[in-house]
Amino acid sequence: MGDKDEMIDKAARIAEIDRRIAVTRDNIRQLIAQSAALTGIAAEEAAADRMAAQERALAELIQAREALAGRPELGKS
Repeated sequence: MGDKDEMIDKAARIAEIDRRIAVTRDNIRQLIAQSAALTGIAAEEAAADRMAAQERALAELIQAREALAGRPELGKS
């Protein structure tokens, strides 16, 4: 594979990770909204567990993106 093909492949992988980051961030926003409506310890714990899992997934995706791009993801939150 040539340099141009490698750059295109890398850009496609970064774009896919960016898409997954956006989905994960949206999932976290939705979980926050849902948890505000929950009552009961079991429901709150389940929501907290799901949110923690999404936050871990987000951290992994950001780390993967930074490794591919060779720089930190700036200006995204």
